[in-house]
Parts: sequence; C-alpha cells; structure tokens
Amino acid sequence: MHANTTSDGPRSGGTFDGVTPYHWLLVIIASCGWLFDCMDQRLFILARQPALTELAAHEYTQKRYCSACGVPIKDKARSEICADCQKTGRTSPPAGQPATPAPEKLKEVKARDAKNYGGWATTCMIIGWATGGIFFGMMSDKWGRVKTMVATLLVYSGFTGLSGLAQTWEQFMAFRFLVGLGVGGMFGAATTLVAESVPTNFRSVALGSLQALSATGNITGSLISLAIPPSAENFWGPYAGWRVLFFVGILPALLAIPMIFILKEPEAWKKAKEAAKLGHKDKQVGSPVEMLQHPRWRRHALIGLLLGVSGMIGLWGIGFFSPELISEALKGDYPARTVDTVKSWGTALQDAGAFVGMMVFTVLASRWGRKPAFFVSFLSCLVVVALVFNFLRKPTDAYWMLPLLGFATLSVFAGYSIYFPELFPTRLRGTGVGFCYNTVRYLAAPAPALFGYLTTLMEFRLVATLMCSVFLIGLVALIWAPETKGQPLPED
Repeated sequence: MHANTTSDGPRSGGTFDGVTPYHWLLVIIASCGWLFDCMDQRLFILARQPALTELAAHEYTQKRYCSACGVPIKDKARSEICADCQKTGRTSPPAGQPATPAPEKLKEVKARDAKNYGGWATTCMIIGWATGGIFFGMMSDKWGRVKTMVATLLVYSGFTGLSGLAQTWEQFMAFRFLVGLGVGGMFGAATTLVAESVPTNFRSVALGSLQALSATGNITGSLISLAIPPSAENFWGPYAGWRVLFFVGILPALLAIPMIFILKEPEAWKKAKEAAKLGHKDKQVGSPVEMLQHPRWRRHALIGLLLGVSGMIGLWGIGFFSPELISEALKGDYPARTVDTVKSWGTALQDAGAFVGMMVFTVLASRWGRKPAFFVSFLSCLVVVALVFNFLRKPTDAYWMLPLLGFATLSVFAGYSIYFPELFPTRLRGTGVGFCYNTVRYLAAPAPALFGYLTTLMEFRLVATLMCSVFLIGLVALIWAPETKGQPLPED
C-alpha cells in the first residue's frame, strides 16, 4: 500500500498520489457491483405494491367463501361452511348479508393485504440481507474479497429475476429473502477490497465515491420503471410490468466476468491469510467470536451497530416508503399512470439527492472528521424526514421534497462505507464490516412490517413522524464513537 499518510491528515503528497489505472479500474468495478445491487433494490421498491396487489388478488380468486358468513374458507375440507359456522350451527348468511363479499369489499381487503404484505416482503429481504451480510462477511475474510463479490453478485441478480416468476405472495417473499443474501454480502466485500487495495491517501474518496455511486443504481432503476411501468398489465405477453422489471434485474450478473479476470486479492489480506495458516491462534481470520471477545473490536462493533441501526431503520422503515407516500398523497385525484410517473421521477430525484448527500458527507468526513459528519447527517434526517412525510401533498411537492429526503437519509451510508472498514484489523475487517452493516438489519427488519401494520391502525403520515425518533439513536452513539480521521487502518 502506498506510503503516504491518509488524505485526512498532514501528508507529503496529494489525494491522488500513487493512484494507478488498476486502482481506478478496481474502484469502478467494485462500485458497479454495489451500484447494480442498489438498482435491483430500487426495482423491488417500485414493483413491490403492484406485485403484491396482483398476488393478493390471485390469492382471493383461488379461495372458496363460506356460504353462511362470507369469510374465506382456509381449511382443506370440501364443506362450503367454515369451521366457525359449523361450530355455531349457522348454515345461511344473516338477513341482507351476501354469502360472499361484495367486489368493493374484496378490493378494499386486497389493497389492505397488499400494503401489509409489502412491509413483510421488505422485512424478508432485510432479514436475508442481514444473514447474507454476516455469512459473506466472514467468507470474504476466509475465501477472499473478489471471490465473495462474484458469489454475491450471482445470488442477488439471479433471485431478482426469479422474483418475476412468483405466483403467490409466499413465493415472492421467499425470493426476496434469497435476494437479500446476495445484497448483504456485496457491500462488505466491495468496501474491504477497496479499503485494502488503494493508497491510504485515496481511501476516503474511493470509499465515499463507491457509496455515492450506489445512488446511480437507484436512479437507473427508477428510469427503467419509466420505460416499463410496474402497474401495467399484459405489458409483455402474459407478463405484468412488475414481472418484466424483475427480469431486467438478471443483467448485472454479466459483471462477474470482469470481476474474475481483472480484480486481484489485496496483499494485506494475503498476509493475514498466511499468518492464519501458520497456526497463530490469535491471528485467525473471519472469526466473529474472536472479534467480540477482544475489548477494542467489541467496542467498535457495538458502536457501529448503533450507528447502523439508526440509519437502516430510518431508510428502510421510513425513507423507502416514498412511493407509498406518493400513492397516499395523490389517491383519488390522479389516474394510476400519472401516479406511476410521479413515483418514477420522484424516486429518481430522491436518488439524485442521495448522490449529492453522500458526496457532501465524504467531503465533510475528510475535512471535519467522521463524527462531525455523522452528527450533521443524523440531525438533518430527523428534520427532513418529518417535513417531507407531513407536507408532501401534490406531484410538484414530490419533485423538490424527495431530493431532500434522499440527501438526508442516504448521506449516512457514505459514512458507513468510509468508517466501518477503519474500525477493524485486516483479518477481521470483512467480518466487522458485515457485523456493523448487516447485523443491524435483524434489528431493522421488523421496521417495514411495523410501518405497514401501523398504517392500518393510524394515519400514514403520523406513523412516519413517530418513527423519526430512531435517528436519535445515531446521535447518542456518537458520544462513544472513536474519531478515525487521519489514522491508518488498524492492525493487531
């Protein structure tokens, strides 16, 4: 690794001193791995509601309804009377009540179920994300950074495509869990590869740019949805638009080719792996137990966990419900195609704001330090999210409010890519980053389901405002966070 000290502190050379064409190529390929990962996430967010509305409708068309009370019959018996009515002896509906629900009632029930299923589908993906992040984080320390990137790329792109073949909401959620496995593993492998491969003075810029470019993937997903509206029926033969969107998500698998033939494992990782082979018991790679037993690394892991859970719940439990916010704000006043268009352009602008927010965080972290940058970001999240979810009322509001939402909620993620690799030694770096960035997803996983459930009990905007309190966790965690500005990557 280049001999200069980090670009955050005093140095004899500039930020780009010692940066070779290979370093640029490495950053571009690693960024693309995370970029396409985020594109697939955006496709899911935009296709989530129409997909589950259709799958919920399919579920109801396959059900039989009790001839006495009209509720769906869930048992496998051939009786036309449900178990509850059999117990009470009821054989016909009350006077004036139809034996089966009216179409309007079924439409209401399907819409309610689609909203509820949307939260659970997101929760399934986040649980898979957490599981994959921890597993592939350890594997990146054991197998290598490049091999792990290839494996996670194939997992998330393959199962995104299969999501378009789902016939039931249960299948859809299973595919989203499997997509999450690959999504979770890519971040840790990509950031550790970049952190260990580029010159020290270039590290914060490279890692901040990697995370910022992920917004390009989100924007790409939003623009694709303009060409392939997710709510369109019979868009391509028998396929609805949301299915075609997921088929597009297979294409990033082609990135595996340059990953395999161009990227090389970092020398720091090779040395750590060699030390482990020599039998040094206190130098084992990829051991979460050893990480949590060591006082310093355990403290860093817990701080990273608190920082991560604040931003993760804020984004996936609130910020990424912006398409649903648009539906709520525009319902009844605009046709479905107009709402889809506002969602596509609005989320694209949200991602453009995210790109700017992550670049601003990178500049602040390099000049002021990691902790001040996190403080500004979490504080802006607290204010902006409450503002947007309470005052977005019409299409033009979406076009200026959602960029602010993206700027705030995604800015902290640049901090994760810069800060988390700086908290752990080489032999535990993939494990530590995976723990900080993905274990929090187990804690964050109930948030989307909770959000979806609470919106069935109280007003949508009120739920979002109440959940904004999660950003206080990140602000409090900064009290104990170490400042890594100007420090080399730790070793032990």
